[in-house]
Amino acid sequence: MSAPPHLKIHVSDLHKSFGRKVVLDGLDLDVARSESVVVIGGSGSGKSVLLKCILGLIRPDSGSIQIDGRDVTDLRGSERDELMLKFGMLFQGSALFDSLTVWENVSFGLIQARGMDRDAARETAIAKLAQVGLAPDVGMLYPAELSGGMQKRVALARAIAADPEIIFFDEPTTGLDPIMGDVINDLIVKCVKELGATTLSITHDLASARKIAHRIAMLHEGKIIWSGPVASIDRSGNPYVDQFIHGRAEGPIQMQVSR
Repeated sequence: MSAPPHLKIHVSDLHKSFGRKVVLDGLDLDVARSESVVVIGGSGSGKSVLLKCILGLIRPDSGSIQIDGRDVTDLRGSERDELMLKFGMLFQGSALFDSLTVWENVSFGLIQARGMDRDAARETAIAKLAQVGLAPDVGMLYPAELSGGMQKRVALARAIAADPEIIFFDEPTTGLDPIMGDVINDLIVKCVKELGATTLSITHDLASARKIAHRIAMLHEGKIIWSGPVASIDRSGNPYVDQFIHGRAEGPIQMQVSR
């Protein structure tokens, strides 16, 4: 059955195990068009596996994933490549290519996946760098010459280079100090608004989640156990959410600690 037309992403009853380890256990998640959803949850809760399943990097054991009402769970080859043109991705740790200049990093997908001419791709890269507050001369530098905050901006420029319909953000503020993290959050909000893109993010950073999300969903033991508007998270009424957002060791979420 097709997802309602207002949904950009529709994940239904998704299961994924690795051996005896159950990671996703009947997960359901909807993301509306132009909505920003942030998935929170503890380390090892399956957030990255969820993203990889949607991107087709990992094949789920069962369940369905629909993009724009089309079931894409089992797409392969050229059909999967065509689907990927809808996506942009900001990777944890930025994941820039050390051997390429900044502009070549930003335009990598334009050249490799879309066959854009290098001169045109460079112009686009410089324009996208400007959108994230970086001057044209930064385009000629290499990633090793940049600070962590500048690398993250370059990674954001790459994520939006092709004006994607859907953008995934994987721990977008990891490794940044609080001030630079907030700068990146502001840039994410600005760029996403300009594009009108649908976004799905995963993060441990509650300050980031509060700033970039329209809606927050919590993943625990393979399922979404709570979802609601960002403004309602402090009164969720869910003890798991309450423990997580306040960082309490005591509560229903039990961490395995050797003593």
